[in-house]
Amino acid sequence: MIADSSLRLRLAFLSRVIRKECRHLAHTDRRLFEKPFTAEQARRLETDAEMAERVEAFVGRFGRLQDTLGDKLLPLLLIALGETSAAMIDNLDKAERLHFTDSVDDWLAMRKLRNQMVHEYVEDPEIVANALQAGHGFVAVLIATADRMLGEIESRGWN
Repeated sequence: MIADSSLRLRLAFLSRVIRKECRHLAHTDRRLFEKPFTAEQARRLETDAEMAERVEAFVGRFGRLQDTLGDKLLPLLLIALGETSAAMIDNLDKAERLHFTDSVDDWLAMRKLRNQMVHEYVEDPEIVANALQAGHGFVAVLIATADRMLGEIESRGWN
């Protein structure tokens, strides 16, 4: 159980950051995916600055939320709960056991997607469109994971 006040302060800070990141990602997700993202849209990214900015915002916000949850909040939350923080895969196994995430495999799939979503070396518009659509499909999973972790923090009065 949490005893360190600096740990509590860090959890509270990360909780505020993650709430903002969730709101920003959800907003960008709604704007980008009003309709399914197509290979034709991916082909136009070099000439459609507004769409390119939306895609860049989505990819950045998706990745940032995943990083904040997995690399920052999860290890800290595990320590606060009296668990041992370890390598990412071990932490994810604990997160699944504690019902913070439904599936380690989904989490790993989300991490792989980041490399396919609009990198300079991805030239195939089908790959870009499919990766973005898959990322869109994971937004609810990512936000639900955040909600569960934040709910644990709130239920213990650590926020």
